[in-house]
Amino acid sequence: MQKKLLHFIFNLSRGGAETMMVRVIKELPEYEHVVVTLFPGNNFGEELQCKKWICLNINSLIALPLAFFKFKKLVKAEKPDIIHTHLFWPTFIARFAVPKKIPLITTIHAFIATSGEYKHWYIRFLDKLSYKFRNSIIIVVAKGALEEYFSFLNLKPYKAYALYTFVDVERFNIDKTPVANNNDVFRLVAVGALRLQKNYPYLINAMALVKDKNIELDIYGTGNLQEELQQQINATGAKVFLKGQVTNIEEVIPQYDLFVMSSTYEGFSLGVLEAMAMQMPLLLSDIISFKEQCEDKAWYFSLDNPQGAAAQIEYLSKADKSILLEKAEAGRQRAINNFTLPHHIAGLRKIYDEALSNKN
Repeated sequence: MQKKLLHFIFNLSRGGAETMMVRVIKELPEYEHVVVTLFPGNNFGEELQCKKWICLNINSLIALPLAFFKFKKLVKAEKPDIIHTHLFWPTFIARFAVPKKIPLITTIHAFIATSGEYKHWYIRFLDKLSYKFRNSIIIVVAKGALEEYFSFLNLKPYKAYALYTFVDVERFNIDKTPVANNNDVFRLVAVGALRLQKNYPYLINAMALVKDKNIELDIYGTGNLQEELQQQINATGAKVFLKGQVTNIEEVIPQYDLFVMSSTYEGFSLGVLEAMAMQMPLLLSDIISFKEQCEDKAWYFSLDNPQGAAAQIEYLSKADKSILLEKAEAGRQRAINNFTLPHHIAGLRKIYDEALSNKN
């Protein structure tokens, strides 16, 4: 008889945590999967291959007490064998709502010390309080982030594992990455939701400093900052274009010369992993998570001043193509050696099996 695995997440937008969960569900057919979200909407459509999707239909975070009672009632009705939560608010609710007889696993997707969410004292307080109430099994998407989680919150670990985010190398096969014909224009691409964490204003300011060069940046993603970013683009004259969201990103990215991200913080970026798998040269902000991901297989810039990023962009636009290709090939090999779907699924199966065996 199949074990029932209940996944609890904020919503089904196309973020890194959501994409990871949806992909994992496909690879674990031995479980009966139930997905629970706080908010409505599903950007994955038929990609979400679960037996049941239940939305608690919370209108705002003010209604969290209602979400707690709804989720507690749902758990009682569904009788899952194991529960896996992603992101802060679903985890907070689950720690108080899930009976201790049901194994509770939590994935932390970020380096929390630099996370915008954890800058709020009440988030740190609530996370610490809930963990002390219910020691959920912790999975963190990077080794550095695992150590940081417990030290930053001053918590004693119960059971904790570092399990890297993965990329589907087959989907982003090197055969699908033709050499772009750029007509002398050096084309940059950035991928990610239009939100504060991605730090797009910094990137637009950097591009404004090279607006007299044959250099362009396309940004793929949607979000509530779109109008604000477009106004900045118009005001600065930067050659930056907001392209919206696409589903065939593996066909789009290879048309560019350089993949760039200016995030102020990340967990273990799926966008960067996908770019590595597609053999794209990378120019990234010098945050700790990117450096753990890519080591010396990418170029980095400081977030102190956009002039540094602009100088890097201009340098790489003039560099010999072989320099870009060499870095790109090294990045792809690093992804293949360390961050594949089989690596992740094997680790996850082991964690689930151990949790269920301890339950019995």
